Amino acid sequence: MAVITNTVRTSNATTNKETLADVVSRIDPEDTPIYTMLPKGSAEGIHPEWITDSLEAPGDNAREEGEEYTFDKADPPVRPGNYTQIFRKDWIISGSQEAASEAGNVLKRKYQKAKKGVGIRKDVEFSILSNTPSQAGVVRRSGGLPTWITSNVSRGSGGANGGFVGGVTTPATNGMQRAFTKTLMDGVMQQGFNNGAKFKKVVGSSYIKSVFVSIMSDANVAPFRYSVDSGEGNTMVATADYYEGPFGKVMVEPNVVQSASPTLARNVFFIDPEFASWLWFRKIQEDKEVAKTGDADKGVIIGEGCLKVANEKGLGIVADVFGMTASS
Repeated sequence: MAVITNTVRTSNATTNKETLADVVSRIDPEDTPIYTMLPKGSAEGIHPEWITDSLEAPGDNAREEGEEYTFDKADPPVRPGNYTQIFRKDWIISGSQEAASEAGNVLKRKYQKAKKGVGIRKDVEFSILSNTPSQAGVVRRSGGLPTWITSNVSRGSGGANGGFVGGVTTPATNGMQRAFTKTLMDGVMQQGFNNGAKFKKVVGSSYIKSVFVSIMSDANVAPFRYSVDSGEGNTMVATADYYEGPFGKVMVEPNVVQSASPTLARNVFFIDPEFASWLWFRKIQEDKEVAKTGDADKGVIIGEGCLKVANEKGLGIVADVFGMTASS
């Protein structure tokens, strides 16, 4: 029997609650590997500073019997610092929407509060990864890792270090991009070893992780063994998480925040958590004092903090690599 023209049916309706799941999947992963790895501390002001010192280089120390003492000057330690950055997420929902029976409860205060909190955490990770210099003033910025690292470095042709100069960090200069290789990784790990670093993790984009896995075919890499006892049949294994090279053992971890940005994906970071941390001046929290001025529910999640690099010699970077594809 024919259906009357313009009849609305369940097959073309999009708002029937019974056809929607009341559970909303947040597709974006909440991974923040560097922020998660770093120790957390507190800042007592908007411009925390710390002391960085280093030992003298070893040398021949043989003295003549009975000689008079001479005295070397004591070099003052370096006093670097960073500026705390304010991170904020907010929302506004009408009173009617807050009261409505909604599929998934996405547009509700409780869900938005959790979602925005995760968003700030990912923004903190973005700040740590960014080649953004520290900045004072009305809009303060926390200097990211690429602006600090100057000792354990591999850069493409034309690239140049930034560094802490004159009370602030300066951005690194991008060089010509090239493929990420075992040779580049070993080179930075050797520099770190010579400077006293004990790298624990290597963090890059998901593409960099796939390149790392392909290193297993290198003639200088011993074939690995993997115990498979899943009880579900044969398993083909083509992955690796750790690299034990001439200068230490590191875990190689992909970073979803880097993977979404060509600007961030061009860098691979080598981290010794003893030499860096995150300082919170104001921990992430909901501002309970937001005034209600209309028929709507307003919300603000806010936090303030900065990266602390206790000694940049404990960190490393392979910069200017193809981090998105084999040519980008």
